[in-house]
Amino acid sequence: MEKWSLMTITVLLGLTVRWTVSLGSYSGAGKPPMYGDYEAQRHWQEVTYNLPIRQWYFNTSDNNLLYWGLDYPPLTAYHSFLCAYVAKLINPDWIALHTSQGYESQPHKLFMRATVFVADLLVYIPAVILYCCCLKETSTKKKVSSALCILLYPGLILIDHGHFQYNSVSLGFALWAILCLSYDWDLLGSMAFCLALNYKQMELYHSLPFFCYLLGKCFKKGLKGKGLILLIKIAGTVVVSFAVCWLPFCTDVEQIMQVLRRLFPIDRGLFEDKVANIWCSLSVLIKIKSIVSPQTQLKLSCAVTFLSLLPTCVKLTLEPSLRGFKFALVSCALSFFLFSFQVHEKSILLVSVPVCLIINEIPFMATWFLLVSTFSMLPLLLKDGLLLAYTVTSLAFLSACVTSFSIFEKTSAEDLQLKSFSLSLKGYVSWFKSFPKIVKRLFLLSVTVMGILTLLSATMNPPERLPDLFPLAVSIISCLHFLFFLMYFNIVILWDSKSSKSQKKMS
Repeated sequence: MEKWSLMTITVLLGLTVRWTVSLGSYSGAGKPPMYGDYEAQRHWQEVTYNLPIRQWYFNTSDNNLLYWGLDYPPLTAYHSFLCAYVAKLINPDWIALHTSQGYESQPHKLFMRATVFVADLLVYIPAVILYCCCLKETSTKKKVSSALCILLYPGLILIDHGHFQYNSVSLGFALWAILCLSYDWDLLGSMAFCLALNYKQMELYHSLPFFCYLLGKCFKKGLKGKGLILLIKIAGTVVVSFAVCWLPFCTDVEQIMQVLRRLFPIDRGLFEDKVANIWCSLSVLIKIKSIVSPQTQLKLSCAVTFLSLLPTCVKLTLEPSLRGFKFALVSCALSFFLFSFQVHEKSILLVSVPVCLIINEIPFMATWFLLVSTFSMLPLLLKDGLLLAYTVTSLAFLSACVTSFSIFEKTSAEDLQLKSFSLSLKGYVSWFKSFPKIVKRLFLLSVTVMGILTLLSATMNPPERLPDLFPLAVSIISCLHFLFFLMYFNIVILWDSKSSKSQKKMS
């Protein structure tokens, strides 16, 4: 009873923070002609309600794809239609075809904010609470602490309730999928992940860990017996889930191809804006987008991404375990973010939410990563006027982590899940004994640099010759952090003896 009372208080606190952030500015407020993501979401409601399904993804006189054309999978379109249906009942002007473009009013802002709030309540927050409640070999205090820190993660709050998006829906479905797999409900988990993937195509970041984990389970059960039956059932579930989601678009091949072209726009190039990945950072020295064709950029990024995540995927397939699966979600998503094609700064959320799931296991490194991931989106947050919200939510999150997990006391090799790795280095690297002190100092240095750069970005104008100085500095510093974290998570995965033990129990 006490656990559920504490969880209720935690949820109320998370909701309060979300609503408070939503009272502020949003993306593109009062900035014609394109406005921002807020207008994009409103425009999709306008399009899906007023036009027949066959026109949703096509450029027509009533649907100018250059003005926030729909570029997410069918479930996003259906969600937009549902929101539009409610909007029509309240005020038809909000979604009137053509005349509603750029519509801004306080009642409409309240409605749009409420739609994100409801999405959180229905999909994301229940998944977080159930996940934390179901953590095994974990005290009630740790379960509540995990839920508190996950719900207070500033990155998702600022993007969904500040900037304005619905990332909590796809991430929530992915969480439900992880929760189902943790109870061996593999078919339900597969269906939930299909829903996530059909809401936002960026869930492809998580697809390989899901595939490898389930395939590994099938191998362990034997592909001549129960494993083959399970594999057929999972494949059938995936096919049926996709067929249901895409059914209205299956009238002809051109419909399907047009949707796919909208989902994967190769012509946009390797990256947009100042994203904290390797290609944007390298572009300071080598103008990759100028000297390499888009097709070659695509092949290069795919090759590097594949090589970077291959060891993790092989380990997970050969030794499937729930613990290894959760760490693989982090590592593979981070590889996609750092090396893949057409990455947006907000895609770091696809790495951050899996990191949230292991915050009870590696609280120090998880807290550090989640602070950096929020910082990496600083240029976007400043553009939206969310500096105060960014500062307050980041400090609140750090305080919650320090108080709940005593993170500065969790820096030993064992606490950082590096015991097996340290034993393999024994006699070779003498400084590893002082690693806890080193990692603490690196954390403090990291936080100090992020604080200084935040202050400079908010208060100083860059030199005229270097107008992108501060955004680029944020991107490069964040990218260096992410490369460090990628190396760390891969070491944990490849030297993980706990996963091997749990894998033996599974088999």
